[in-house]
Amino acid sequence: MKKIGLIVVSDYYKEISDNLIKNCIATLKNNGLEAEIKTVKGSLEIPILIAHQINKKKYKFFIALGCIIKGKTPHFEFISSAIVNSLLNLSVTFKIPVANGIINSLNYKQATERSSKSKNKNKGIEAAEAIVSLLKYI
Repeated sequence: MKKIGLIVVSDYYKEISDNLIKNCIATLKNNGLEAEIKTVKGSLEIPILIAHQINKKKYKFFIALGCIIKGKTPHFEFISSAIVNSLLNLSVTFKIPVANGIINSLNYKQATERSSKSKNKNKGIEAAEAIVSLLKYI
């Protein structure tokens, strides 16, 4: 029986998110895993939806995908920190793998590079690989 997870993705930067999803799904499939996808508007909503879905006990793992690009205010730091802490707390509290594939970058060019497979640094791939490594032990 395949383990089925949930990818929660912010489509605020749709082109970047689409690349993350495509590469994440391919990596999961190559490792015998499946995932459903749910989309939210912004990255801050990702932990909220994951928390809600954890309570349903339908999924064996979760992956957060999205992109946050630094602007001219400290908003970037607050949002990024809150999301990282929330995802980690969900994983530890509920003892279920939650991988963070959200790009935090200083500009759109950096975000594009981190969502491109050509550079072999795709955050979607990294998040899927993190899940694969955790599921070996859980």
